[in-house]
Amino acid sequence: MANPSQLGFQDSASPLMEELLHFHDHALMIVFLISTLVLYVITAMVTAKVTNMFILDSQEIEIVWTILPAAILVLIALPSLRLLYLMDEINNPHLTIKAIGHQWYWSYEYTDYEGLEFDSYMIPSQDLAPGQFRLLEADHRMVIPLDSPVRMLITAEDVLHSWAVPALGLKMDAVPGRLNQMTLTAARPGVYYGQCSEICGANHSFMPIVVEAVPLEQFQNWSSTMLENA
Repeated sequence: MANPSQLGFQDSASPLMEELLHFHDHALMIVFLISTLVLYVITAMVTAKVTNMFILDSQEIEIVWTILPAAILVLIALPSLRLLYLMDEINNPHLTIKAIGHQWYWSYEYTDYEGLEFDSYMIPSQDLAPGQFRLLEADHRMVIPLDSPVRMLITAEDVLHSWAVPALGLKMDAVPGRLNQMTLTAARPGVYYGQCSEICGANHSFMPIVVEAVPLEQFQNWSSTMLENA
């Protein structure tokens, strides 16, 4: 989760988020270089007492400022396209979970386990236990096994919602009548928080997402317990 006064991204908890952070840093360095060059040119033009007339109509300068931006765009576009394809790649998922948005809570269905489904409501502030986070805790967490590719199917029952967990690099619109899919792999155990990221009505800010990544053995014990209590 985010920390108070945090300026940067959350620490990555998945390979996909790691790639997104690398691409962000790559693009940011290019933006810094361009901004520095533009600032230098503006300063030089403003402070110069005399302007060389050949600078105003130079074929060489025209070629440079045409080819250089094209090269910069290629340097940004190629990693971006690679990342887009990685985000759409779903190879042999070990588990499929369907997340359904409602006004105003999430429900989850583990399609590989018949009968394993539950609703996830936000815990009201007055019911929070010590150490739990206001507006972020849910009464039922979505539990996933560690280091296992999970396919998420995202949809909604009533209006537009958006299922988003920043630390895992996930954000997908939940559209009524449509199934969107994405993949996630938790690289380290922990509890990861998110919220609905599409304005969906009066209680939009009261439908948190809580993902708990645990070792496979603990996940099997949890799923068995949930099926017994169903």
